[in-house]
Amino acid sequence: MVLEGNPEVGSPRTSDLQHPGNQGSCVLSSPGDDAQPGEEPIKYGELIVLGCCEEGGEETEAQRGEVTGPRAHSCYNGCLASGDKGRRRSRLALSRRPHANGVKPDVMHHISTPLVSKALSNRGQHSISYTLSRSHSVIVEYTHDSDTDMFQIGRSTENMIDFVVTDTSPGGGTAEGPSAQSTISRYACRILCDRRPPYTARIYAAGFDASSNIFLGVENESNVLQDGSLIDLCGATLLWRTPAGLLRAPTLKQLEAQRQEANAARPQCPVGLSTLAFPSPARGRTAPDKQQPWVYVRCGHVHGYHGWGCRRERGPQERECPLCRLVGPYVPLWLGQEAGLCLDPGPPSHAFAPCGHVCSEKTARYWAQTPLPHGTHAFHAACPFCGAWLTGEHGCVRLIFQGPLD
Repeated sequence: MVLEGNPEVGSPRTSDLQHPGNQGSCVLSSPGDDAQPGEEPIKYGELIVLGCCEEGGEETEAQRGEVTGPRAHSCYNGCLASGDKGRRRSRLALSRRPHANGVKPDVMHHISTPLVSKALSNRGQHSISYTLSRSHSVIVEYTHDSDTDMFQIGRSTENMIDFVVTDTSPGGGTAEGPSAQSTISRYACRILCDRRPPYTARIYAAGFDASSNIFLGVENESNVLQDGSLIDLCGATLLWRTPAGLLRAPTLKQLEAQRQEANAARPQCPVGLSTLAFPSPARGRTAPDKQQPWVYVRCGHVHGYHGWGCRRERGPQERECPLCRLVGPYVPLWLGQEAGLCLDPGPPSHAFAPCGHVCSEKTARYWAQTPLPHGTHAFHAACPFCGAWLTGEHGCVRLIFQGPLD
């Protein structure tokens, strides 16, 4: 459940993956009992959904296999399409609760399977059942733990779930609605956080249901979460960030300053000679405007939008760069807006291929070499902002801008 990354670039469980402050972030938290009026509650950490995409959004041209002109961008890049509301959101801050709600093992029972349902009939008693064989089960009764806070994650919208997570598809949207068959468990996992320093967070398989029960076929192992840990929910992947990681990394204000600095350089389309500019996040993820930068993802040359150079004999989405003649996808560039996925405050110099999300070189190379879970057995590098599978030799490309002629 807790994954490690590519050792060549550093495991996601190391402090190399750093997180910005929460300025402008959508988070859900509860004040701690030690927090004074006006003080921030003690934060255990944050969970961020990787590749969070728009529900039912339009496909990008690269996904449809054609390039006909500017269209709406489907990936919501750090925010759900319908907005972050209540327990259904793209990120969640876990903070100390007013009163401890954690549980700890108390009494263990070895019983025959027919007696399991009777033994678990007490709704007020948290318990976990392990099925060891057809005739042998172990039930562990849990009791209140005043030293820990518990947070539950899953697909269910029942009240005991703190963070409601739905499936994310590679670059294509979230799987929601009655017709969508989710692979995420209704009670996927639970996290227990120590209420006292160093505020260690541990993750456990499965969460308690409405009857305060968990049924497992194997022993329930725990894993200590570290900054950058990846949590595979078999349908969505969560990134865990610690308070230490939050303090060492850039803020959203810094990312906005980078956008303004990039636009102040007045990059130009080398063919149309028009001035290009990254749109403000406040404008929303609508169709690219006239100043939107576009890139040939094989070579990295940045242009304004144009309609020539199609090479349909090479494929429906292939275009020829007018500068270097390399043929490949041609997509709009969008700045990555989920700062929690950025490793450093470096300039927006690289783009993921083929989606066109832009970030620093360190961030791009890290995620391009970090395989993320796909299904139950496969792994594939993907854009952390939209979930699109990365293509090409490196999975990202250095952007080549042309400055103003004057």
